[in-house]
Amino acid sequence: MRSISIKLIILILFIGSSCQNKMQTITVSDETPEMFPDYSDVAIPPNIAPLNFHIRGESERYRVRFVAGIDSFDIVCSRYVDIPAKKWKKLLAGNSGKNLKIRIFAEKERHWQQYRDLSLFIAAEPIDPYIAYRLIKPGYEYWDQMGIYQRHLESFNETPVLVNSLTDGSCMNCHAFCKNDPQKMLFHNRVTHAGTVLVNQGKITKLNTKIPDNISAAVYPRWHPQGRYIAFSTNLTSQAFHSVHPNLIEVYDSASDLVIYDTKTQSMSSHPYIHSTQRLETFPEWSPDGRYLYFCSAPALQMPDHYDSLRYDLFRIDFDPETGKTGTKIQYAWQPSQFGKSVSFPRISPDGRYMVVCLSDFGTFPVWHHETDLYLIDLVSGGIEEMSAVNSDKSDSYHAWSTNGRWLIFSSRRLDGLHTRLFIAYFDKGGNFYKPFLLPQKDPQLYDKSLKSYNVPEFITGKIKTNIRRLERVVKGRSVNVSHD
Repeated sequence: MRSISIKLIILILFIGSSCQNKMQTITVSDETPEMFPDYSDVAIPPNIAPLNFHIRGESERYRVRFVAGIDSFDIVCSRYVDIPAKKWKKLLAGNSGKNLKIRIFAEKERHWQQYRDLSLFIAAEPIDPYIAYRLIKPGYEYWDQMGIYQRHLESFNETPVLVNSLTDGSCMNCHAFCKNDPQKMLFHNRVTHAGTVLVNQGKITKLNTKIPDNISAAVYPRWHPQGRYIAFSTNLTSQAFHSVHPNLIEVYDSASDLVIYDTKTQSMSSHPYIHSTQRLETFPEWSPDGRYLYFCSAPALQMPDHYDSLRYDLFRIDFDPETGKTGTKIQYAWQPSQFGKSVSFPRISPDGRYMVVCLSDFGTFPVWHHETDLYLIDLVSGGIEEMSAVNSDKSDSYHAWSTNGRWLIFSSRRLDGLHTRLFIAYFDKGGNFYKPFLLPQKDPQLYDKSLKSYNVPEFITGKIKTNIRRLERVVKGRSVNVSHD
């Protein structure tokens, strides 16, 4: 024991001496250190987990200094920078609204080289503490191992909500929440034990939404902000495969409609203005006041012959929350088909001012379109702009707003072109997006090792506490048949 103590003291003295020496022999360089993930010039929330990163350099020993305001701390490390959680949390909490500098020193032949500082901005507004997403292998057939997970954004804690090893290998998708509430959620279970699982303030129900009046079971869901109604699409979806094409897979609908489910009466209603054989209606979205239902729609074409001519526009229709009925007048909200583009996944900010959408060359499944970008629509002024600070040259899609409307999370294939990874972008009060940052991990090399994609991220205001075994029992149990109103 004494020998171990002596060795420990010697090690500490060596580190301390080495640190002092390096401070005396610094060469200042104009080089920018290469790091992964790239966190330079991003805006981060004051309650985000440590942004651990790897330095891609030749040195074996580094000193990294974090400076914000008058506060700072240093760590001595190898290429892997593991930031102490307590020091990180204190630094961010005390300096919201200020810049954060990361200063990296590399030891080279007993001398130290100081790189150019990296600059980040600590936003004043916090981010929702949790997100939910699906983990699944990329592709069209590898869904034998998947699950819905939740991640605590203030730490690295990831826990399963439900995994399909408990449900006999079923497919599960389209998880959704009512105003980011972890106690009001749903997801679909497909193939084995099929049904829509609805969690509503502790009550769990499995619904059979495949009723004679629907062309399919319920698909894309959006909760009405008051929590009583849920708009669904019903879709006849197929896949095609290209032998020579930048987009390897084409997912398309040969038919689709919108329906509205009433959680109070457990009935589903369709309305002729959003339920037509002449058009393909999909991707519902409610205005925050609950008075409008937005959706995407395209003329019904012969598929798959005209798959590359299928372009969706954005519409809206009045909705009366008292009666659960839509109006009779459909309005164009945006018509990108006029300039050869197709819109999907409309998501409105909580204040009702802005909408973010996916824009592709054609079609309705943006994640497989490498050209897909995110666009911002100002619903007050009517202005539309590409989110150039956010987009990449790969598919950027599947986005969601935080509760305060200051953060957007989305899926992107920018890292390797195949796996979707989660990125978070700050949206300031002036309507400007900042450069996004990759969801931090304890070990950033996880992204090089993991073969699963992060699918459909959603912010939630707290942890999902629904027991996983209870969900398993409900999934394997009987479904409640939904009636048609």
